Amino acid sequence: MNKRFFLAAAMSLMAVLMTSSLAVSAQTVEAPDAQIKRVAEEVLAIVRSDAKVQAGDPARVREVLDEKLLPHFDFRRMVMLAMGRNWRQATPEQQKELVEQFQTLLVRTYSGALAQFRDDTINVRPLRAAPDAKDVTVYSEVIRSGAAPVSVNYSLVLSSDGKWRCYDVIVGGVSLVTNYRDDFNQQIRIGGVEGLLKTLTAKNKGATP
Repeated sequence: MNKRFFLAAAMSLMAVLMTSSLAVSAQTVEAPDAQIKRVAEEVLAIVRSDAKVQAGDPARVREVLDEKLLPHFDFRRMVMLAMGRNWRQATPEQQKELVEQFQTLLVRTYSGALAQFRDDTINVRPLRAAPDAKDVTVYSEVIRSGAAPVSVNYSLVLSSDGKWRCYDVIVGGVSLVTNYRDDFNQQIRIGGVEGLLKTLTAKNKGATP
């Protein structure tokens, strides 16, 4: 067989395989609103059926969070946004530890509230975004018995691995990231990045909020 023909055929085959692979990858990316709805329903199902979660068992609650929620969050981006320009002052080692401490803080702060959602329902609205959007907001509301619905909106970014990850949650118009920004900036003004890191570490070693 002519070498040029063989090379051309091989390159054509590679192009077909790459195109097919990209098409399959595109098809497997879950829509962000579908992802939010699925994850919310999975967590609510566990909360309603798991006696240990309902009793607030710390180990079981952490297990549910690790398996169902934490993989869908971009904690690094959250810390970057909360710190703003101060993020660049931190060394790579400090950045890594800040992300770890912030994740631990959020888990400690909000894990105790997980069981309170057993009687709630979540209404996720259809996504309105361009088909090629890489940064979107998913709008939803939590419907609670005997109370007004609470808007809960999620800011998500499409990661390089083809997964949508949440980097901010806006509850009733209040941004989680913005809520921490003032506190982070104040701690940095007082003691620099290391001061913020020490504050977060101390909070995580204290009593559970």
